[in-house]
Amino acid sequence: MNSTEQKKTNQKYYSKFTRIYVAVDCIIFGFLNNELKILILTRDFEPAMGKSSLIGGFVRKDESLDDAAERILYDLTGLENVFLEQLYSYGKIERDPGERVISVSYYALLKVQDLDHDHVEKHGARWCNIGECNELVFDHNDMVERALTRLRRRAKNQPLGFELLPRKFTIPQLQVLYEAIYQKKFDNRNFRKKLLAMNVLEKLEIKDKSTSKKGAYLYRFDKKRYNRFLEEGFLFDL
Repeated sequence: MNSTEQKKTNQKYYSKFTRIYVAVDCIIFGFLNNELKILILTRDFEPAMGKSSLIGGFVRKDESLDDAAERILYDLTGLENVFLEQLYSYGKIERDPGERVISVSYYALLKVQDLDHDHVEKHGARWCNIGECNELVFDHNDMVERALTRLRRRAKNQPLGFELLPRKFTIPQLQVLYEAIYQKKFDNRNFRKKLLAMNVLEKLEIKDKSTSKKGAYLYRFDKKRYNRFLEEGFLFDL
């Protein structure tokens, strides 16, 4: 049986079943002005037109879930090769009043400095502080909470924080990021000690003097060690 005949057979067989829509929703994290934020937009279509929403869309017939998530992320940000991980599936019967829709959520981490902000704004997206996005449509608030829980868990055994920082950063900047992720303060000396013990950073002979005259040395991650930690993991016990 060739592929065309197989498709015809499948169509006859599956015609007995109700069609259900499959969507992808993306929780896109960024670190801006010392705060952890997510990209949201205002829906310009029904249902829930005018309400705040995560960025998402329906999966096309010719693409996988991962392909759909990457397409949606690229269309909004113009960025490729961004950290993206599948998170959870949402399938309550009446979760979307428009139709019977199953949504698969993904979370993404990106460097805000890499964004073309005019491109993002043209699509109607905006940054929202993680603690202030409390009235999203449908079950999107639950998606954000799950993504934040996953990010916190991952950040303890993988160096994911670096995905949110500029390529050159100071240790105080990294500490502020982790404090934003975990919503708590860390002891400066202890944080620095544990971080340097990982031996994943390369110290640069230049300083960032934007916050003080003395300044703080800039660092960048050692890509080989970073990739090894991504594969093997570590324990960053904060």
